[in-house]
Amino acid sequence: MITKLDSVLLPPKKFIFHYKNVRWARGRHETYLCFVVKRRVGPDSLTFDFGHLRNRTGCHVEMLFLRYLGALCPGLLGCGVAGEKRLSYSITWFCSWSPCANCSIRLAQFLSQMPNLRLRIFVSRLYFCDIEDSQEQEGLRMLKKAGVQLTVMTYKDFFYCWQTFVARKQSRFKAWGELHQNSVRLTRKLHRILQPLEAEDLRDAFKLLGL
Repeated sequence: MITKLDSVLLPPKKFIFHYKNVRWARGRHETYLCFVVKRRVGPDSLTFDFGHLRNRTGCHVEMLFLRYLGALCPGLLGCGVAGEKRLSYSITWFCSWSPCANCSIRLAQFLSQMPNLRLRIFVSRLYFCDIEDSQEQEGLRMLKKAGVQLTVMTYKDFFYCWQTFVARKQSRFKAWGELHQNSVRLTRKLHRILQPLEAEDLRDAFKLLGL
């Protein structure tokens, strides 16, 4: 783990506060990003690293992660030993908020130049996606077109993060009220955002059927 990253484990109260998938997330102005980086070093072998980041003044956490990418993924950018082939990496993010429009655009552009990098993003909440066809919604669609797998966090994802990224000691993860209901609601919303054409076609079909 490189030293400039935040400490590897999050305090339990901080994790619950920032990742709680409540409908009205008052006071949650920071974005936290827990990550797992896996590198293929042979036909069947993987090595990995993990940790977390939060946004800094003037820099969103997604862009902050890209600053450390060279250290986290040696050889990804072709900076390894002379003659060494680019290595393949798989990165998973667990974010308290989905990326803003600007970060989505920049990520999509970056990934288009990195065929040896696969990114999955799990989000606890959707950032400014309540307005139809907002820039944030379009940004998420751009990420999908760039090959990013976007998913809303469910109980098992929160449990995994609790086990992996939280200084929990012996304490168990306890689901907060409406965790499941909010996860289902946000999953449906994300599905509508990422598949707007299919949704429109379905509504037209219902009209034709008189439903």
